[in-house]
Amino acid sequence: MIPKVDRTFSDLIRHLICLVLTVVIIQLSAAAQAQLAANATFTRADTLRGMLTPMRSCYDVKFYELELRVDVKRRFITGNNGIYFEAVQNFDSLQIDLTQKFKIEKITYQGSELIYRRDLNAVIVKFPETQFKGSKGIIRCYYSGAPIVAKSPPWDGGFVWKKDANNKDWVGVACEGAGASTWWPCKDHLSDEPDSMAISFIVPSDLVCVSNGNLRGVEKYEDGTTKWNWFVSYPINNYNVTLNLADYSHFEDLYLEDRDTLNLDYYVLAANIGQAKSHFSQVKPMLACFEEYFGPYPFMDDGFALVETNYWGMEHQGAIAYGNNYENNKSGFDYIIIHESAHEWWGNNISCADMADLWIHESFATYAEALYVECMQGKQAAIDYLVSQKWQITDAYPIIGPYNVNYQGAKQDNDLYYKGSWMLHTFRNVLADDTLFFKIIKGIQEHFRHSTVTTDLIVEYINEQAGKDFTPFFDQYLRHASPPVLEYRIEKKGTDAKLEYRWNVAVNNFAMPVEVTSSYDYSFGKQNKTYVRISPTKEWQTILLPGLKPENFDVNTDMYYVKKKLIR
Repeated sequence: MIPKVDRTFSDLIRHLICLVLTVVIIQLSAAAQAQLAANATFTRADTLRGMLTPMRSCYDVKFYELELRVDVKRRFITGNNGIYFEAVQNFDSLQIDLTQKFKIEKITYQGSELIYRRDLNAVIVKFPETQFKGSKGIIRCYYSGAPIVAKSPPWDGGFVWKKDANNKDWVGVACEGAGASTWWPCKDHLSDEPDSMAISFIVPSDLVCVSNGNLRGVEKYEDGTTKWNWFVSYPINNYNVTLNLADYSHFEDLYLEDRDTLNLDYYVLAANIGQAKSHFSQVKPMLACFEEYFGPYPFMDDGFALVETNYWGMEHQGAIAYGNNYENNKSGFDYIIIHESAHEWWGNNISCADMADLWIHESFATYAEALYVECMQGKQAAIDYLVSQKWQITDAYPIIGPYNVNYQGAKQDNDLYYKGSWMLHTFRNVLADDTLFFKIIKGIQEHFRHSTVTTDLIVEYINEQAGKDFTPFFDQYLRHASPPVLEYRIEKKGTDAKLEYRWNVAVNNFAMPVEVTSSYDYSFGKQNKTYVRISPTKEWQTILLPGLKPENFDVNTDMYYVKKKLIR
């Protein structure tokens, strides 16, 4: 997903006065946001949705078989989902999830109807006999109703019902955060992904239906509807399952990757096909860059697709939602294409097991934008790109939110994106070894391929590969609102400057190198600084900076996201 920024306003911020006003507003609201997070209250519904309770942990989903009939005129869906499971523990009851907006017609198992009861948006299903550990089975939930309509997609989840310029229906869905259970029954917990999935939609025959994976067949019916059968051959997190329905035109291409070929498919409104063919030329260079940094595209057999949508964008696996009106940013690329496609690695190949750890998706995908700039335009251009985003960081509250409640608060805060990106940029410069840095992030992709992860697993892997414990570093940036603050005293000492310094941080055993000014020259209207690397801890240290005037002291904030504070 992308940070919640109004498209029109983001254009206006190019003007200085709007930029200043926006920064002021963010600063004033930061305290309120922090208070809101601190005082957040969670309901039983949040726990049922977000916690891996015994009635969820007792079984593992192996496969979903979803079939839906979409009545566009009534904005109504009818269907069923087969949930193929394996018992992890002995149980006689399990929980699936489906919003109360839907009527459950029946739930079946081995040809018989099962007893079930609702607990808010959770559905507790009772089996007639114990399901023993290691056994396998299939339950099928039949249901119908009008799905939730998204108020502000993709941030507020649900269906999007619109018309194109020719008054043809244009339907989509985006449900990150709100969850897949807003429109189909499933075990709606990020920790459990099916190994594969069959997806079928029965829709009006004058529209094209696009979902995830590969199209396996189309069946036309006499009632004027057509059934589109899609198949995902890899694990997929639930919120990435998608429906796109429109009067699409389709064109395709191939991306050659060493010994393999990746199918590229593009579904766009017919009026936009010429523009799309030119604009989507960004895809191949992007894939080459991301494969250099992150490793091979994770879903080669299912292909890569961009699907034009009536909302801004979403990282639906293998069917990236694109709705940025074919616009490039000031850096010369379409950041919706770049950001959402980066999620194929960060969010789809590896997925967080709890919404509280969503930084694993968004921080890496946002930093991937800068890495794309670096790949295409060079390192300084990437730094300039990062600096241009820094003003959007609020330091309002920790990037990691509460666990086990499907926490969505941080998703609305830009720190999940930009502060997390700057954390990774800072970590890269703390390592001061690009070979090691890129070995680590590529290794994360390979080591955790097609699986769900936690912050602890990611940090543990980084520590192993780096040969050093960086847990305090990540704890400070992820679990506390404030970044490290470099407190310092500086005074003139002859022709030199005497610097005393320490970190003010909440985390014990925190020690992080940073670069500070070692010399300063202002000539020809340009500041020329050189830096020396120091290694502050929480204890005061002293260093002499030869020839530096105290008023010219600075921290290299192009390479590190830290604050500084002069102690009088």
